[in-house]
Amino acid sequence: MAKQKKKSPATIVQNKKARFDFQIDETYEAGMVLEGWEVKSIRDGKVQIRDSYAFIKDGEAWITGCHITPLLSASTHINPEPTRPRKLLLHRQELDKLIGAIERKGYTLVPLSMYWKKGLVKLSLGLGKGKKAHDKRATEKDRDWQRQKARVMKH
Repeated sequence: MAKQKKKSPATIVQNKKARFDFQIDETYEAGMVLEGWEVKSIRDGKVQIRDSYAFIKDGEAWITGCHITPLLSASTHINPEPTRPRKLLLHRQELDKLIGAIERKGYTLVPLSMYWKKGLVKLSLGLGKGKKAHDKRATEKDRDWQRQKARVMKH
């Protein structure tokens, strides 16, 4: 049985596919505007960011596709929407830099991970470009070589 890496207690969820599909150049930390039931669901670990993406609209950053499953006990008096667009909180200088990179240089904003920081939910965003098929094959080949090398060194 393979050993699994333990994630830190602060990490809620990671988007492992993002680093495989995109060449990440820079990372940013953003806060999220959440409702009470969403925070309770996130504490319970009922969140998924694999199919989510971030975008800039009217000078503000938003994330969509982030699925937060509502708890039955926590959301009885409201009608929760699990995949609603959520506002991201970034500094104005960061937003201006991101707008320039996305509009002029063809970069994409990709959610990398969600974690707790001082009791608040933070989202790690990666600014990068999509990889081509041959880049993905090279990444896979390098990963396999590292595994083989580790096996040889072990014996």
